[in-house]
Amino acid sequence: MGFRGEALASMTYVGHVTVTTITEGQLHGYRVSYRDGVMENDPKPCAAVKGTQVMVENLFYNMVARRKTLQNSNDDYPKIVDFISRFAVHHINVNFSCRKHGANRADVHSGSTSSRLDAIRNVYGASVVRDLMEIQVSDENAVDEIFKMDGFISNANYVAKKTTMILFINDRLVDCTSLKRATEFVYSAILPQASKPFIYMSINLPPEHVDVNIHPTKKEVSLLNQERIIEKIKDAIEEKLMNCNNTRIFQTQALNSSALTQANTRKDKGTEVSTPTGEKSQKIPVSQMVRTDPRDPSGRLHTYWQGQTSNLEKKSGLVAVRNIVRSRRNPKDAGDLSSRHELVTEIDYNLHPGLFDIVKNCTYVGVADEVFALIQHNTLLYLVNVVNVSKELMYQQALCRFGNFNAIQLSEPAPLLELLTMALKDDESMSDVNEKEKLEIAEVNTEILKENAEMINEYFSIHIDQGGNLTRLPVVLDQYTPDMDRLPEFMLTLGNDIAWDVEKECFRTAAAAIGNFYALHPPILPNPSGKGIRLYKKNKDSMESAGQADNDLTSTDEDDIDQELLAEAEAAWAQREWTIQHVLFPSMRLFLKPPKSMATDGTFVQVPSPPRFSCPLRLVLQFSLVLMLAP
Repeated sequence: MGFRGEALASMTYVGHVTVTTITEGQLHGYRVSYRDGVMENDPKPCAAVKGTQVMVENLFYNMVARRKTLQNSNDDYPKIVDFISRFAVHHINVNFSCRKHGANRADVHSGSTSSRLDAIRNVYGASVVRDLMEIQVSDENAVDEIFKMDGFISNANYVAKKTTMILFINDRLVDCTSLKRATEFVYSAILPQASKPFIYMSINLPPEHVDVNIHPTKKEVSLLNQERIIEKIKDAIEEKLMNCNNTRIFQTQALNSSALTQANTRKDKGTEVSTPTGEKSQKIPVSQMVRTDPRDPSGRLHTYWQGQTSNLEKKSGLVAVRNIVRSRRNPKDAGDLSSRHELVTEIDYNLHPGLFDIVKNCTYVGVADEVFALIQHNTLLYLVNVVNVSKELMYQQALCRFGNFNAIQLSEPAPLLELLTMALKDDESMSDVNEKEKLEIAEVNTEILKENAEMINEYFSIHIDQGGNLTRLPVVLDQYTPDMDRLPEFMLTLGNDIAWDVEKECFRTAAAAIGNFYALHPPILPNPSGKGIRLYKKNKDSMESAGQADNDLTSTDEDDIDQELLAEAEAAWAQREWTIQHVLFPSMRLFLKPPKSMATDGTFVQVPSPPRFSCPLRLVLQFSLVLMLAP
C-alpha cells in the first residue's frame, strides 16, 4: 500500500504522528514525533520490532467540524475492517492487524503466509475457503500478452447474502463496475436467487492501459480493451462453474440418534444400500462400512463403547464448546519475527500427508486405555497416543497464536519461588541435592524468569508481576485449561530449559514447554476403573501383605474405600475423557499438522482388520496394545 510523501506530511497537520523504526541488525530502534510538518524532538532510542510503524493519534484534533463526522465509530469501523481484510488477502507476505480500541482481540490479524488460500482462511474463515476454486486467465498469444489474471472464485456450493469481490489491478485495490456486473451475471444462472459469490482477482496490465482518473478517489478504474478482457474473464468463470456444477452439497438435518440406533441394529451381517430404480440392491460387509461422518461430532461410536452417557455431557455446555472450537478454526497468526516464521515453516515442511488425511477425516470412537484413543478413518481403525498428539497440537498452537493469546487469570497470584521449590522437591533427579541447594536453584530460576518476564508476557501471555508472582497463563485451546498440578514442573522447565540467548531456540523451547504442560497427560491420581479401585482401599497395604488375591482386592466394600479420594479421581478421569472427545479431537481435525516422526514412533498404530479375526473387536484392541507395549 505505502504512503506518498505529501500524505505523511499532511497527517502531521491534522493529528499527532509518531514514527518508530528499526532495521535488521540494529540493537534498538528509534522513535520520533511530528506536528505541523516539523519534528518535535530528536529521535530517541527505544525497543522495537523490525520494520517501521506509523501511528496517528487524535485525528482532526484541531478541526472540530471534521472531527464531528468521525463520532460514530460503529459506521466507520466496519469499513476499516473490510478495507484491511482485502489488503490482507492480497499481500500475503505482510502481517495485517486491525483491532478496535478497547477490544481484547483483533478483528483482522492475517499473519504472513506463503499461501493465498491460507490468507483467505485467516481473514474470512475456513467455510469460505472450502468452496473456492483457483482460476487463471491470460491472452492466448504469450508473445503479445497484455494482461494476466489469477485468483479464486466460489463454486456452486457457496452461499452468501452479498457479493464479496476483491479486485487488485497492478497491486492496487480498485473497483470495476463492469467486471463486477459481468461476473454476477454468470453466477446468477448457477446460484440460488438469494445467494451471491465470493471473488478474488489480481490482474496485471501495462500501466498505460489503466485509467485511474475517472473518479476523484481513483478507486474506480477503466481499462483499455476493457470489453475484450471482461469477456475472457467471464468465459473462464463460466467454464469453471460448468465443470464443477455436476456436484452439489446440501446441508441436511442430522437424524435422531435413536433412529440411527434402530437402523444400525436391523442387520448384523450387512446393510442394504439404496440404488437407482431398476438396479439390484448391494450388500456391503460391516467391516467395509464407514460408520459415521467424520464431521459428526456427537461421538455415536463412543457411546457404544461407553454404554451410557456421562453426567459431564450437558447438552447446553457441549453445544457451546463445539461452537467455540469451530469458530476459532485456524487461529490467526501473530508476530512477524523471522525465527518464529521459520519454526512455522518447519511444521509445514515436516508434515506427513498420509497422517494429515487421517487426522482431517477421522471419526472419534472412544478411549482405549489411559494413553490411547481409538479413531476410524474410512474402514480402518487406529490407536492414537493422546499424550503425543496433544503435546504436538499444543506446540503448534503456541507458535500459531504467537503474540495473540487470550489469557487465563489465576484466582490468586502464585509465587514463583514456591512453585519452583515444589518442583525441585518432586524432581527425582534432584534427590541427592540438599534443601539449601534446591532453594538456591529456585532463587536463580526465579531471577531468570523475572528478567525475561516482559518477553514471555508479550509473546506467550505468561505474566509475571514485579513481585515475582505468576498471575496469567495463555489460552492455547479455547475452552481448555491445563492440569494445574503440573504448573510447578512447567515453571521449572521455563527456568531451566529455555535458550534465552538464541531467539529461534528460545521460541522453540518455550513452545515445547507450553506443549508439554498443556498436553492431556493422565491425571496424577490412578485410574479407579476395574482393578484400579484397589488403590483407593484404606487398608490395601495390610491386605497385600497378607497375600490376598486380586479378586479380593477388587471387592467393593464401601467402608474400605476412601470415598472422597475416589470421587476426586473419578471426576478427573471423566473430565479428561470428555475433553479428549469434545475438545482435543475436534481441534486436532482443524489445526494439527502431524509430523513425519509420528508415522514411526507409535503415535498412530493401525489396528488389525477385524475380518481376519474371529474374536470380538475389544480383544483385537487388547491384542494390539500388548504388541505395542511388548519389548
